[in-house]
Amino acid sequence: MQFPNISLVTDIHLLGFQGLHNLKTLFFFLLLVIFCVTVSGNLLIILVVSYSRSLHSPMYFFLTQLSFLDLVLTITVVPTMLLVVLYEGMYVSFTSCLIQYYFFLGCEALECLILTVMSYDRYQAICNPLRYTSVMTLTFCLKAVLLCWLAIVSMVLMFAVLFSQLLFCGPNIIDHFFCDFDPLLELSCSETVMIKLVSIVLVIPIVVCPLIFIIVSYGYIILTVLKIPSVTGRQKTFSTCSSHLAVVSMLYVSIISIYAFPTQIAQISVNKFLSLFYTVITPLLNPSIYSLSNRKIKVAVKKLFSNKSGMF
Repeated sequence: MQFPNISLVTDIHLLGFQGLHNLKTLFFFLLLVIFCVTVSGNLLIILVVSYSRSLHSPMYFFLTQLSFLDLVLTITVVPTMLLVVLYEGMYVSFTSCLIQYYFFLGCEALECLILTVMSYDRYQAICNPLRYTSVMTLTFCLKAVLLCWLAIVSMVLMFAVLFSQLLFCGPNIIDHFFCDFDPLLELSCSETVMIKLVSIVLVIPIVVCPLIFIIVSYGYIILTVLKIPSVTGRQKTFSTCSSHLAVVSMLYVSIISIYAFPTQIAQISVNKFLSLFYTVITPLLNPSIYSLSNRKIKVAVKKLFSNKSGMF
């Protein structure tokens, strides 16, 4: 298809949050604090799990993967958001916009798969405790994580190839605080049926199937927990997977809410709020959920800092 006399998009104007006015400074510093806490919290979990031998188990290995993804997602999205809020809009190069989307896409998709593997770990630990150590071996965990990474890297490369075949001729304005799929496609003057079809098809193995697997796993987990005679035993057993269930719920509720409905129906402000939730709030809450409800992590953190303080 030929497009004569057109100017290609070379930079993107992110509008961000319009109408903040006097709240701009307060919102900026709130985001800055959240950014620092999120980076520190996820780095702390990675450090503590790596340092403490008592945490060298499959569940905490997967937790470090989750923390790493939250860390990369935060570094990818929030710095741009801070500048957008501070200057009430921001220009970024089109290449930088695409790269940001690829990292965002990879982190969110990979997090869905890692959470699925974590649900399998909890299923084996609670429903098949006698076989747990023989099933959840180090080799199995490494292969599972490697397979997840390979699948998502392949998906991101596929989208990169599809985007490279599109022609973007404007307008160059995105009414959002980061570069997302639908806003980017709206800038294209090429036919986008193929890339939309691919995105719909990939939702099945990346989002739908993992969600079904998690629901089925927790169905078996709940049935197993209900068979435990004592109330204390049921509470103690279920507490080992309650934090994982909370993280899964936050991620999928926000993603399904924003992507399951057509953008024409949903308000732009609602989309921004939901995007803010899973790009900023969820990475902030994940370390807190896992650390505050996990006695082993709290003990390991205290031990780590007591050892560090003793060196000075």
